[in-house]
Amino acid sequence: MSRMMLRKMLKNQSGTITAVKVAGELGRRIREMGLVPGTKVTIQGRAPLYDPVALRVMGGTLTLRNNEADLIEVEVEESSE
Repeated sequence: MSRMMLRKMLKNQSGTITAVKVAGELGRRIREMGLVPGTKVTIQGRAPLYDPVALRVMGGTLTLRNNEADLIEVEVEESSE
């Protein structure tokens, strides 16, 4: 497994959040959405200009701007393709 920022993940790629690298109001908001270490996420898709990114989290869909996705570190599952 390798670690990367959530923004760098590809469509349909899955991983587990390892860190949220921001404090304050933005960090609180991200954590309140359920994006905390240990949570599994899957990239569902991206807008035509690649911002925002849609995530599948705990059975629901969230969208994040790329500048927010740059603050979330994920351990990605290696593809078997």
